[in-house]
Amino acid sequence: MNPSTSAALHEQTIAQLSAGLAAGQFSSEELTCAFLQRIGRDNPQLNAFITVTAESALAQARAADERRRQGQAGLLTGIPIAYKDIFCTQGVRTSCGSRMLDRFIAPYNATVVERLNAAGAVMLGKTNMDEFAMGSSNETSFYGSVHNPWDLNAVPGGSSGGSAAAVAARLTPGATGTDTGGSIRQPAALCGITGIKPTYGRVSRWGMIAYASSLDQGGPMARTAEDCALLLAAMAGFDPRDSTCVDRPVPDYAAGLNQPLAGLKIGLPKEYFGEGLDSAVAAAVETAIAEYRKLGAETIEISLPNSQLAIPAYYVVAPAECSSNLARFDGVRYGHRCENPQNLLDLYIRSRAEGFGAEVQRRILVGTFALSAGYYDAYYLKAQQIRRLISDDFRRAFDQVDVIAGPTSPTVAFNLGEKVDDPITMYLSDIYTIAVNLAGLPGLSLPAGFVGQRPVGLQLIGNYFAEERLLNVAHRYQQVTDWHNRIPTAFA
Repeated sequence: MNPSTSAALHEQTIAQLSAGLAAGQFSSEELTCAFLQRIGRDNPQLNAFITVTAESALAQARAADERRRQGQAGLLTGIPIAYKDIFCTQGVRTSCGSRMLDRFIAPYNATVVERLNAAGAVMLGKTNMDEFAMGSSNETSFYGSVHNPWDLNAVPGGSSGGSAAAVAARLTPGATGTDTGGSIRQPAALCGITGIKPTYGRVSRWGMIAYASSLDQGGPMARTAEDCALLLAAMAGFDPRDSTCVDRPVPDYAAGLNQPLAGLKIGLPKEYFGEGLDSAVAAAVETAIAEYRKLGAETIEISLPNSQLAIPAYYVVAPAECSSNLARFDGVRYGHRCENPQNLLDLYIRSRAEGFGAEVQRRILVGTFALSAGYYDAYYLKAQQIRRLISDDFRRAFDQVDVIAGPTSPTVAFNLGEKVDDPITMYLSDIYTIAVNLAGLPGLSLPAGFVGQRPVGLQLIGNYFAEERLLNVAHRYQQVTDWHNRIPTAFA
């Protein structure tokens, strides 16, 4: 394959690559080689991948080419993708960005991995992430910070920052992420790509290492809404191994992408456009909303009065659940074990102190306190009551509108190190995304402009199981704009 062919491939979307494979313009092996070359060249600058599975990727690509020769290819057959390193992958390290699992080789595949394998996708490797998905900047990883491809001095967002940076820099056409409080949408916004967090229960969590079980949800990250639709169609669906997975038919998400937006009612929460929102980000978001009006949509001001309570409620619920989920990492069965423990208590204390980073330890302590006798009612129970109030706000809003729109993040990407010593300020990065997880709703972020050289994200929120509508609304915008086609200069 000549260099010019290689250069052209990374510029194409999943949909375009799928069409090219079907037309015989290139093979999956050639396509996979092209992306592996880019990873080898550019990943040292970005630190987006923890593990690159070059040998198995080429084997999968050859198998995909054989399936195509036999007439058994689907839309994703032979398409290279990357997995956030929170999804178990059989025979491959699954670290969760933590020293605790640095040597853990997963003995099975997560359901998401199974389904994408069955669709013929090719795994390029595992992407970097905030440790155990706890962070908004991808600076808490045991393997070091990920850099934003638009500005290497900036964060890519978190916790799915490795996936977002890899897609934005064209090291992979698509990737998986997980979203507990915005961890697909916020890095998608900061890196100028598209990412969707599905309705809670739409995508199986089996084999996805848990952070906060009532909030976690896997989803796709790619350049376009069309690509996300193709990935989500393969990922979604009922899984009897996950008791929280919903038994509901999966639509053909791509089939509804071109529906017109005439008559669409878009809600604009007044709480999302007030104090704390950067004025340049607000201007970009308002320009994007004006584009929707041109497409025939109607905008209506709405109120989500309890949205200001989302962050305090989240930072009780999520740490409480993480303190329970991470109790299993004790140095006994698997995970990091300290050297020469004096007794069982010493084994527990030193293994966990050495294995977990500062942010994970902080959240375990907060969660354990919130669940402790005498404080459960005052903190955890109260947070769950607030969670219901937030859900009720959304329910009332969706009686008036079809979709809710606003900024994904209050600012564009901030500089590496800028907020790492100020957890409260860091937590505010997710102020517009967290409520969606507390309510279990689907949310999507798409590129909507720039402030300087750093991307701005527009967030779309839908009613339960309205992923098809969100993807349609995002796709129609991407048909009349080109923000999603912009490539960071250093990685063009």
